[in-house]
Order: sequence, then C-alpha cells, then structure tokens
Amino acid sequence: MKVLITGTTNGIGKGIALKFLALGHYVIGIDKEEASIVNSNYKHYKVDIFYDELPVINDIEILINNAGVQNSADDIDINLKGTIKVTEKYINDKIKSVLFIASASARTGAEFPLYAASKGGMVAYMKNLASRLAPLKATVNSLSPGGVLTPLNSHIINDEKLYEAVLNETLLHKWASVEEIAEWAYFVTVINKSMTAEDLLIDNGEVAKFNFIW
Repeated sequence: MKVLITGTTNGIGKGIALKFLALGHYVIGIDKEEASIVNSNYKHYKVDIFYDELPVINDIEILINNAGVQNSADDIDINLKGTIKVTEKYINDKIKSVLFIASASARTGAEFPLYAASKGGMVAYMKNLASRLAPLKATVNSLSPGGVLTPLNSHIINDEKLYEAVLNETLLHKWASVEEIAEWAYFVTVINKSMTAEDLLIDNGEVAKFNFIW
C-alpha cells in the first residue's frame, strides 16, 4: 500500500516507516530534517508541515500523523494545526486508514501545557475525522503512548535516578520501545478493519497506577 508518514527522521516515525518498508509497502516520509532512511521503496520530502507548502502526493491509502514538537512555542501550530493541514490535504476517496500519534498527556494533562493541549486537540480532531470518513469505510484512530525509548528522552533514559523515578510511575515498571509502537501502528492501520474513532493508551499502566490508602 501507499503510506504517508510525517516525522520520519527519527524516533517513533522512523520506527513506523521501517516497519512498513520491511513488510513491502511503499512509504513516503515528510520531515523538516533530511532523510535518515535509505530504501528503494522510500521517498522523502524535507518539509515543515506547518510553515511550508506541502508537496502534491496523490492516492495515499494510509496516513500516519506523527510529526510533532514538545515544549516550544510551536506546539499548537505544529502538533495540532500542522497535523490538520496534512490530513485535510491528503485524505482522498482511496484512503483506508488514518492514524494519529497523540500522547498519554492528552488524557492526563501532564507535561507541558501547550503540548498537552495540542495532543488533546488531536484526539478530538481524530474523532471528527472518523465520522467524516466513515462513508468510505476508512478507519481513523489514535495512539497515545506514555514513555517511549526514543532519542528525545535520552536525558531521562541515561540518568539512572530519573529513569528509575519514571519507571516507578508505571505499573509494569518499563517504557515502550519504538518497535512496539510501530507494531501497534501497523495493526491499527492495516490489520484492523472494525475499530474506529478510538484512542489507544499505551503507557505501561501509568495512568492506572494509584496508591490505595485505607
């Protein structure tokens, strides 16, 4: 299938792109940085999804909105407005699935204010889009990861005390790998045919953890 993924230079977006490529799909990546994937079935556009004009790409079958920033003045513009801009440009009558990479903070309000707001808005937009694309039998969902082992989080992962502290906030005492999130993305967009308008929380039980005091 013809798959468009934003934010493919590193982290979750790159992991998802590599997963689809490994399974024989044609992948188009959009990222503000130069390509970091070399594959005959991969085409890269160096584009900022909010500030730049988006390239003409026809007949996308799967769209995965992953590009985003954190703790900057651009959180709302890039994460929410940029994602909406991409989605509205590339949805078409051949679309089979759209996936948004949101965040556990969309539910909890944790992390930076504008970041949490941008991801919460993304989930609300996802539900709106699911309704609009239902006549095409296209699925529209989002993933809301908690902690993920990406370069963005290296300052925590490489600090023994900080890493132990964040792991203690989860029920399973671990964070997800990029490869695991990529597996979820593939399942939701390719294998899944019946779930739509849903946000899947993948946080190792962080939101569910509590201390019972009696």
